[in-house]
Amino acid sequence: MLQKMLENQYGITVEEYIKLDTYEALRGNGWLYLISNPAGKAEEDLVELEKIAEHLRNYGDQNVTIILPSKEGQLITNWEQNKYCVLAKQQIDAQQKIKLGRKLAKFHERGRRVPFQIERSSRIGQWKSLWEKRLEQMEGVWNGLLFQTPEDEFERMFIDSFPYYLGLTENAIQYLVDTELDDEPLETDNGTVCHERFTNTTWGQHHMIKNPFDWVFDHRSRDLAEWARERYFRNIQTYDVELRHFFDEYQSISPLSSFSWRLLYARLVFPLHYFDCIESYYITRSEQEKKILEERLSKIIRQSSDHEKFLAGFFQIAGAPTKQLNLPQLEWLFQ
Repeated sequence: MLQKMLENQYGITVEEYIKLDTYEALRGNGWLYLISNPAGKAEEDLVELEKIAEHLRNYGDQNVTIILPSKEGQLITNWEQNKYCVLAKQQIDAQQKIKLGRKLAKFHERGRRVPFQIERSSRIGQWKSLWEKRLEQMEGVWNGLLFQTPEDEFERMFIDSFPYYLGLTENAIQYLVDTELDDEPLETDNGTVCHERFTNTTWGQHHMIKNPFDWVFDHRSRDLAEWARERYFRNIQTYDVELRHFFDEYQSISPLSSFSWRLLYARLVFPLHYFDCIESYYITRSEQEKKILEERLSKIIRQSSDHEKFLAGFFQIAGAPTKQLNLPQLEWLFQ
């Protein structure tokens, strides 16, 4: 079916179907074609993302995929009542062990040199308003539940735990505001190509694939914070060695300014894991998914004091020069 679509809509003949990490892919004439859905993105979004991708490829990044236009010149194609996009990259051998921190720093350096205005995918300077909006929405739901009996265990946990995470969110917003008021960004703090959520597997586990659909234009600290958050929750016992390695690698290419460290820290303090869990629960219709999210919320609450220790020790573990850069800490974490 997908082979037929490639032939019909793109004029491409392929030899075989393969599974490539999480992608459905087709292989032919030395290229890999990855089939994706537009994930709610409009044609204009993809035009901008492909321009960014082209810039990165021109700067030597061979792992950035091309968003292929169809024979009609569209980046989104309709086929059998579905919308599809096709990403293409030349076939390169499966990746060897890489130093992810260094690779990410180089990616950010290339991304900083984008020579045109980014509009549709930019998140620069928007964290405060986005966090406030999410907080407001969640507070509205919480207020609505306060004067009625909880329907289930999840609601009971949400009602009890929300004031704590409200406080944490306010701390994150205040830390962000203070950073923007007190600190001067350097040239290295210019916006760059980042990811919605950067983790160890964003670029694939066996094949390095940099997918423009994952990107937003933002401050580099976004990727660093999300990588650190995911590593911490992945293994709250042994994350520290990996964290130190990663930040050492990253800074061997791009040392972080005090502005970068502070933005990174504000983002880590913002309890994204909690917001994701609550929001997902109220969106899903699946009872099985609700059960998983109930267990996740219970775990988040149980681990909250451990999470505080992570936030208190983060600068030290990551090797941030707190004294030289005069990086402020959240006093209450050390009491």
